[in-house]
Amino acid sequence: MKHPSPTPSPRPTPALRALAWPVLAMAAVIVLSNVLVQHEINAWLTWGAFSYPLVFLVSDLTNRALGPQVARRVAWIGFAVAVGVSLGLAPWRIALASGAAFLFSQLMDVAVFNRWRQASWWKAPLVGSLVASVVDTGVFFFLAFAGSDMNWLMLAAGDLAVKAAMAVLLLAPYRALLPRLQTWAAPSYPAVS
Repeated sequence: MKHPSPTPSPRPTPALRALAWPVLAMAAVIVLSNVLVQHEINAWLTWGAFSYPLVFLVSDLTNRALGPQVARRVAWIGFAVAVGVSLGLAPWRIALASGAAFLFSQLMDVAVFNRWRQASWWKAPLVGSLVASVVDTGVFFFLAFAGSDMNWLMLAAGDLAVKAAMAVLLLAPYRALLPRLQTWAAPSYPAVS
């Protein structure tokens, strides 16, 4: 009796492979940030303020390479993955607040970045990250800590100051990665300028 040969598993399409890295990067940064935001450095700052701005870098690089539609898709997928994992690692209130803040701020970042896309190389990622940081900080800290004993307004102010500084610092890796974006986009999507 002849056994049927096993069906080879389907290979991911180039478009799906292009989404894998930004989705994984976003999910990892959100999970890390959800854990770090629970640890205060001082009365006005948590460790999460240093890791979270990396999601804006991922979003901006995705937007530049693959366009706003793909960047929004990555945000939605990253949101679902990150909230699912975060619910297992962080208190539910922090996980849900993080998810809501992430989604609103990512969609804002994509929209603002896209509006400034044709300006100098640094304007779109800087303005997008700054606007999205205000949205993210306000939504997250209100939903996660309002009504608690934590001085969340002080933490939100410190968090926002660090996010603004990180937006400026992350311009260097953004600029360094710009020449590599064509290679990333080439096998899957037409490059967007």
